[in-house]
Amino acid sequence: MSLMIRQATAADRGQIEALLVSSWGSTTVISRGVAHDAAALPAFVATREGGLVGLATYRIDGDACELVSLDTTKRHRGVGSALLAHVADHARAQGARRLWLITSNDNLDALRFYQRRGLRLVAVHRGAIDRARLLKASIPLTGTYGIPIHDELELELALQPEA
Repeated sequence: MSLMIRQATAADRGQIEALLVSSWGSTTVISRGVAHDAAALPAFVATREGGLVGLATYRIDGDACELVSLDTTKRHRGVGSALLAHVADHARAQGARRLWLITSNDNLDALRFYQRRGLRLVAVHRGAIDRARLLKASIPLTGTYGIPIHDELELELALQPEA
C-alpha cells in the first residue's frame, strides 16, 4: 500500500472537485480576501492503490508559495505530511523563499499539524473570515470545538536560508 504523490492532471478533476466539496463545501477557498477556485489551481494528488487519498492545491507568486488547500480522506496516515513536504520541495525548486497558508482561528488541529511540521504563526488577520463570508456565505459561524470563527491565522515556513 505504497503512497504515491504526483502532479494532478485533467483526468483527476472530478475526484479533486469531489474532495474539495467534501472538505470545503465547494471548490471555492477564501484566503486574504481572495476567492480561489481550488480545483483550477496547480495541485499534487496522493494516491494509494490507485485511489485518491489526498490533495494539496497551491499557487506560486514571486518568491512565495501559498498552500491554498490540504485535504486527506483519512487523517493520521502521513498523507498530509507527505503532501506538505512535496509542495515545499516543489516551491523551493521554483525559487520560492517561503511557503504560507491561512487557517481559521477555530482550527486547532491544523495549528498543531502545521506547527509540528515547522510552520510558524506570523499574523492574525482579525475579522478576515467575517469579511470572507461576503464572498462565500456558506462559511459557518462556529467551527471545531464550538469556537466562533472570525479570524484568519497566517503561518509560514522558510524555504531558503536567511541571507
